[in-house]
Amino acid sequence: METKSEENQLKIAIPVLDMPTANYENALRELGARPVVIKEVCDPQEYDGLLLPGGDDVDPARFGQEINGSLGISPELDALQFEVLDRFVKAGKPVLGICRGHQVINIYFGGDLIQDLGEKNECHRRTGDQDKVHRSITKPGTWLEELYGTEYPTNSAHHQAVGTVGTGLETVSLSEDSVVEALVHTSLPVYSVQWHPERMCFANRRDDTVDGSRVIRFFLDVCAKKAE
Repeated sequence: METKSEENQLKIAIPVLDMPTANYENALRELGARPVVIKEVCDPQEYDGLLLPGGDDVDPARFGQEINGSLGISPELDALQFEVLDRFVKAGKPVLGICRGHQVINIYFGGDLIQDLGEKNECHRRTGDQDKVHRSITKPGTWLEELYGTEYPTNSAHHQAVGTVGTGLETVSLSEDSVVEALVHTSLPVYSVQWHPERMCFANRRDDTVDGSRVIRFFLDVCAKKAE
């Protein structure tokens, strides 16, 4: 584990209301950062970056649809995360979205979601407490290709997916059945993955996927450069 004095640690905001965040916090600490769980809107200037974590589904009203497969909707969580994201984006701060966070980012930039993957859930949706594993195919010359190459295995634990990609976002990676697995903004330091890197690293490292710490380290490197 990297150890730094608190004043020299990158400070990463994680906006949640009532959900476990230990895996995200542990991964950030292992890489020398200081995670801060926030339950209300904050000033982005007090932080080096924003991590939008996984969780239940976003209200489809946010992308102009009726409920058609969405589950566990929390208007309060949606309000918090979209407002915090808006403030961090406008401040030019780095953002990393994971699973639900990946979807929140897409909606924020005007995209929408597939509310349920139907038959594709067999490859993507968690069974009990067990993540699925599938291969992802990544566009050459992108941030993920630099980390893992063009094909690699990741975990998977979702039943929704990015539909129409939001304005300014670019698809970086697809699953073998064409689900959008990662995005990047073309002009802002905004990155997202549909999978869970925090469940593929350190104490949660598994031998049937890539090392998820590379994604989190990449994000922290972006945060460090912006903070210079």
